Amino acid sequence: MWYPDSGRRNVLKPLSGCQLSARDYVLILREATGNVTLGARWLVDRNQAWPTVPVGSQWGRDMKACGAEFFGTFWLVLGGCGSAVLAVGVADVGIAWMGVSIAFGLSVLTMAYAIGHISGCHLNPAVSVGLWVGGRFKAGQLLPYIAAQVLGAVVAAGVLYVIASGAESFDPTNGLASNGYGEHSPGGYSMGAAFVTEVVMTAMFLLIIMGATSGRAPQGFAPIAIGLGLTLIHLISIPVTNTSVNPARSTGVALFVGDWAVAQLWLFWIAPIMGGAIGAGLYRALGNDED
Repeated sequence: MWYPDSGRRNVLKPLSGCQLSARDYVLILREATGNVTLGARWLVDRNQAWPTVPVGSQWGRDMKACGAEFFGTFWLVLGGCGSAVLAVGVADVGIAWMGVSIAFGLSVLTMAYAIGHISGCHLNPAVSVGLWVGGRFKAGQLLPYIAAQVLGAVVAAGVLYVIASGAESFDPTNGLASNGYGEHSPGGYSMGAAFVTEVVMTAMFLLIIMGATSGRAPQGFAPIAIGLGLTLIHLISIPVTNTSVNPARSTGVALFVGDWAVAQLWLFWIAPIMGGAIGAGLYRALGNDED
């Protein structure tokens, strides 16, 4: 028979000599924990002869995931927007728009390998919403993820502001890599053009993400495809909107610029989220139940 081990919390220890099947383990765990499902998660300590049942660990995993989203989005904004603010205008050796595009792609690629196994590495409210539409993300996790992403972007923008303001030539009204349309578009593109660009670019981004992370796709290469996809998106759309496809990224820097950047921020929430939902819906229609 089995009895609680007083030395360890939530552990059942077998009396010596008991031989139990895997089914017996599950049934005993189910009875001991009150879990009505047979899918209770348990870990087997290789040095002991009993299973350990983690209690309250879902909350811990959710908190770690939100923390990963915070730091991942922090890195995205600091790496991408930081390259645009600090490195583009350097005489003779500036990285230009191509360098900024690569920086955004690298920030996502590196974080995908670093935290993808913790949170999925969304770093973007439009991605989180799109994955929910695509059936790969729970609705109950949307608000915590989005809050963590926006907070990470704001903190990164604050750090970037402090660094950039150390130069005598710094002028926050220049945009701090903010997104805009009309007179605030790098190429002078209209609001309509900016809206279409953000919807289409984000839709394609979700199509890439869902395809690259499919169970039928080559394993281990998703971060590369996603990072290169984001690089290409920036190469296409920086002249139009300075490239958002990410409401958190747009919000972080806009709050430090104020004025026009905040006034135009609505477009960089609505269009990317709409595009993310469209892209996820398209992939869901193209894929199958195995995806």
